[in-house]
Amino acid sequence: MRMFVAGDVNLMGVTDPAAPFARVRERFEAADLSFFNLECSLYTPTALSVENEGFFVDPDIGAAVLQDAGVDVVGLANNVTYGEAPIVATLDRLQRCGILQTGAGPNRAMARAPAIVKRDGLRVGFLQRTAVYWPTNHEATKNTAGVAAIRGHTAYRVRMHKERPEIPPLNRPGIPPEVITWTDPDYLREFKDEIAALRAKVDIVVVSCHWGLWKEVLSYMTEIAHAAIDAGADIVLGHGPHFFLPVETYRGKPILYGAGSFSFHTGHGGRKHGDWVGLMAEFAFQREAGVALLSDARLRFVRHNDANETVPCDLANESESLDELTRTSAAFHTAFIPDENDLKIDLGISKT
Repeated sequence: MRMFVAGDVNLMGVTDPAAPFARVRERFEAADLSFFNLECSLYTPTALSVENEGFFVDPDIGAAVLQDAGVDVVGLANNVTYGEAPIVATLDRLQRCGILQTGAGPNRAMARAPAIVKRDGLRVGFLQRTAVYWPTNHEATKNTAGVAAIRGHTAYRVRMHKERPEIPPLNRPGIPPEVITWTDPDYLREFKDEIAALRAKVDIVVVSCHWGLWKEVLSYMTEIAHAAIDAGADIVLGHGPHFFLPVETYRGKPILYGAGSFSFHTGHGGRKHGDWVGLMAEFAFQREAGVALLSDARLRFVRHNDANETVPCDLANESESLDELTRTSAAFHTAFIPDENDLKIDLGISKT
């Protein structure tokens, strides 16, 4: 069973539903199952209001894009799926299109519910959370619509010890504090319990997390990713920063800390996004002794062109991106094996 996954998809600015994924259609069609984070609402706002924090796409065009691509499951837990009306409208349109979702709902229980799909005799469960969300009326509650959140915290600590040679002494004015992040213990405990419960129902668990700030892998991200795998996840897919981030192999399971953008033409205020580089990933599973085992994990760089198309990159033309991904992932004990234009994740190198 082959699974295709990707990061952030924002369909604002799309006029031709066939355009966004025209260059990657073969990868969708070759996969038995596909998933990405849908960072927009299928909703047309009637007036400017607080709900306009979100990204809105004409429901007919957005639905046509998703159906044309043949996507099976999307995640909605992110910082722009915002407002009761956009969430409810998006859920309704996805349901009518036959596309499953996880990460948002009319109440907390439904927002946190997984999406479960059966393919090639295997049951696959998807569970999504966001650590990046608005402080008011965004997280789903017992009785209100919203997204499934996993709360993180931040503290600022004075550097009292010289931990690295490049850190200047404390007596120098202007020494910046060390930023410390961690996951709220109650949210993390519930998250692990929900993954374990899902694990008991399916053969494969995919956990999707909207998180991060710039290109740094913050400690709360690693905490969440490791906890997810310890609880039973097979893959952790991160997204949020519009950059690719390092890959880690933890207990032989892949963690993509940031898949970056997969389709993202315009953002806030209609500003066009630049020449970003993202990742698309494919995972292959095979059943052995009644257990689904990950047998292949591979990545490919993607970019974006002026026609609003996602374009697979030739590896030979991405030496700078390859060097960055290789260097940053090596810090997490992860290596890659080039395979034509793909990068196979070496799942046997994990030292964690």
